[in-house]
Amino acid sequence: MAARILLPRLGGTPTVWITCLLFFQAALLTGYAYSHLSIRLLGLRRQAILHAVLVIASLAFLPPSFEGVTPPRDGNPILWLLANLATRIGLPFVVLSSFGPIAQRWLAHTDAKRGDPYFLYAASNLGSLLALLAYPLVFEPLLPLGSQSIVWSVAYAVVVVTVVVLAISVRRRGAESGAPVVHENHLSAVTNADRFRWLIYAAIPSSMLMGATSFISTDIASFPLLWVVPLVLYLLSYTLAFASKPPLPQSLMVKSEAHAIVLVALTMYWAIALPGVFSALLHLALLFLVAMVCHGELARTRPPVRHLTEFYLWLAIGGLAGGVFNALVAPVAFNEIIEYPIAIAAAALLRPRESKGKRTLDIILPILFGALLIAATWRPGSPPDLIPTLAMIVFGVLLFSSRERPVRFALALALLFAIGAMRLTSSPSGRQLVTAERSFFGVYRVLDNPVTRIRTIEHGTTVHGAHSLAPETRLEPLSYYHRLGPAGDIFAMTKPGRLPIRRVGLVGLGVGSLACYGMSNESWTYYEIDPLVARLASDTSYFTLLRDCPPRLRVVYGDARLTLARVSPKSFDLLVVDAFASDAIPVHLMTREAFIDYFRVIDVDGVLAIHISNDHMDLQPLVAAIASDLGLVARVRYDLEASGAAKLTAHSSSVWVVVARSDPAFGSLASDSAWNAAVNATGMKAWTDDFSNILSVISWR
Repeated sequence: MAARILLPRLGGTPTVWITCLLFFQAALLTGYAYSHLSIRLLGLRRQAILHAVLVIASLAFLPPSFEGVTPPRDGNPILWLLANLATRIGLPFVVLSSFGPIAQRWLAHTDAKRGDPYFLYAASNLGSLLALLAYPLVFEPLLPLGSQSIVWSVAYAVVVVTVVVLAISVRRRGAESGAPVVHENHLSAVTNADRFRWLIYAAIPSSMLMGATSFISTDIASFPLLWVVPLVLYLLSYTLAFASKPPLPQSLMVKSEAHAIVLVALTMYWAIALPGVFSALLHLALLFLVAMVCHGELARTRPPVRHLTEFYLWLAIGGLAGGVFNALVAPVAFNEIIEYPIAIAAAALLRPRESKGKRTLDIILPILFGALLIAATWRPGSPPDLIPTLAMIVFGVLLFSSRERPVRFALALALLFAIGAMRLTSSPSGRQLVTAERSFFGVYRVLDNPVTRIRTIEHGTTVHGAHSLAPETRLEPLSYYHRLGPAGDIFAMTKPGRLPIRRVGLVGLGVGSLACYGMSNESWTYYEIDPLVARLASDTSYFTLLRDCPPRLRVVYGDARLTLARVSPKSFDLLVVDAFASDAIPVHLMTREAFIDYFRVIDVDGVLAIHISNDHMDLQPLVAAIASDLGLVARVRYDLEASGAAKLTAHSSSVWVVVARSDPAFGSLASDSAWNAAVNATGMKAWTDDFSNILSVISWR
């Protein structure tokens, strides 16, 4: 909810989500550290008084609000965002997060008959899981953000009253020493080896969670709701592992994990594109099994109650370490999503050791297997055929047979991933990888097709632009932007003759394909959020459209909502919104407030053109709903004849919508039978910065 409130203020960049995630992980660690140190230093009775005072004081921060805050116009807003999160919602969240460990110590102190208090940790994660599911399915579709904030505040106030009552009970019933009275059959001290074990078993599932989420949402489908599913499975694993009677035997989870690791490793080696649902299920199953094995080990090795708060402190440190590795270290250190294979190999290394044997073979055999694999399958860019496939089956059997030797298993996996990454410098389709680079917004690959002589740039599985390397067609707009498609219609409708000199603004750069429609006397302005995209598009060793196409081009860096706010009214005759994060248009660019921003900078007879092609969402009813709400008119063209050719040919299927203040602004498109009125047939409610419903636009086909 906090991230949704802040998203439009910071332009909807992924930095907002990642920074908020890191803040909450750090706040959780702060809460666990407070619970551990306050009980250790004050004893339970005095700590209960302190906690009651803090929860009452935290009511002053309700309801959660970021009204009146303005992000800096220049520079990186991460520190500004962290500061506002800390000062406006930090205390309520830290107090709330600390109460899990505190409640377990209070219970152990005041109710010796109840037994092991660790069952409350399972209950806490079950509550988190239910809340996570309820937010996108119930609260977000039904309530605007302001109402969500009020409902959350009322619920929090109920929690505050409950905590104060419990604190009074602990004060009255407990002894000053705060010594635990249950589950202290042994008083062995916690060793550094114990602490490291807790940290690493918490860190690997945390890294797997973020790695699997990035892998699935980038390479299979890219819409925000998909992020919920991995987190649900992650929380479910904690709930099941720490239940009083775990329903899933740990031995079954360990055996199943090995099968899942081998299957995922082999599909990743060959870059086998399974159908989206099956691929997602395979990776989600791996995440769940790894989390069950690691969290099961945490539950099995949990300490006596007197070390309970320290135990949770190390779990929080491990969770934060996994998040920092994926969110901050990996984007800087790697040009691909290598953190995911690293987490898989690390999970293999953490498997329980079940067999004995010579440790030297744990090093020699994987290297031998890797050499044989290279000899049998090294055919860069080729799909699997009989001999390499048989070799991979043999390697898979050998890999699986190493599952009870963690070092051997992990090293074999690491070699498999490394060899796979090297052989895929050419893609299975025969395209050649020119370069791969990574920014905070994702991984971009530049690829050449030697047959068609077309160079493309891709983000995940989505083509973001294409450029012909043939001299005779080097200035032709390709892919979604070809002259026979909707983009060609839009620029033909606004070509000089109707307008003396077009003033064109474009949100989203790609490789600059649309600039091919420009004239030499025109000035065009691109708005691009990712400097890496601009650098690749302007590097003439990769693409030359920005250099060679006729108009004078200017690139403005930053999110469109923020940069357009600084543009003078009526500055453009045509504004094109062509911004994508992999296959999805950022939500904050598809709200009522965003359209108001667009039409502020569009002249009276100007046109807004939106590229809404998407494999997973039907956005046409949403655009129609917003247009109707603002008294605008909208037309849509579905250009689907090139279906299936989006990555390998010059023409790609696409869907475009044009929006204007009145029909005459559409010119020739108003009478073109290919362009039909956009209709909100589903009765969809227009999205706002305060309200959106992802479920309403998902295409369930």
